This record gives sequence, structure tokens and C-alpha cells, in this order.
Amino acid sequence: MTEADLPEVMAIERATFPLDAWSEGMMRGELGDQPRTRHYVVAVDEGAIVGYAGLAAAGDQADVQTIAVLAGHQSRGIGGAMLTELLGEARRRGAREIFLEVRADNPRARAVYERFAFEEIGVRRRYYDDGTDAVMMRRKLDG
Repeated sequence: MTEADLPEVMAIERATFPLDAWSEGMMRGELGDQPRTRHYVVAVDEGAIVGYAGLAAAGDQADVQTIAVLAGHQSRGIGGAMLTELLGEARRRGAREIFLEVRADNPRARAVYERFAFEEIGVRRRYYDDGTDAVMMRRKLDG
């Protein structure tokens, strides 16, 4: 992902996360840390960005920062492909485990993460702006 992608990415961000979308400034800050501690990718279909995902990595730990796919493109493996890329990048950077938070009221996303061997490790109460809990998940990475 580059700054040139931000108009399309921010439209997806607002559509996917209407209650707690990141600001463009937050996204620019994430991109500003590439490649040092961040790795962001986009998914393109017929010339248009239909999804994006980001990773933060430092030392032996990585965190999935975000994954979003336009509603009309979900259930096609796009999110899984981006997650696979993030997992690979985490390994390349030497991470031994990867963490994420997912909305407790998003069973579809949780099911995707569970398919990728993430395990629930806790709950952050009222983590999101609307008071929804976040489920914390972790996956250990093999070499």
C-alpha cells in the first residue's frame, strides 16, 4: 500500500468500520512506518482496490493492525490471502507469534482467524468506540 492508494482505502475503511474507522492521518502514520515496523498490502480486482491489510512487527512479536474487504468482495478468499501475506511477512521479520483484536460482535471475522489457527487469549472490555468488547487472539509462528 502506498499513499496514492489512500482515497480508495479510506472509502473501504469508512464502509467497513463505520463506528470506529481510522482517520486518514492515522493511516498515513502507519504508512510512514513502512517498511521499518509496518507492512501494508492492498487487494486489487479489475483495477480497483477491494481490500487492504496491515501488520506491525517488532522483535519477535507481530500484530495484525487491520484487515478489510469490501462487502461485495467478501467470501472470495481475499481476506485469507491478505492474512496469509501478513503471516509470511511476520515470519520473514522473525516474529515468533502474532496477535490481533477482533470485535466480539463479528463472528465471521473470528471464524476466519480460527481457520488460520488463531486462539482466543482474552477480552478487552469496551475496547471499541461504541463500547463493544475486543477478543484478543494469538497464533504462534513456526520458523
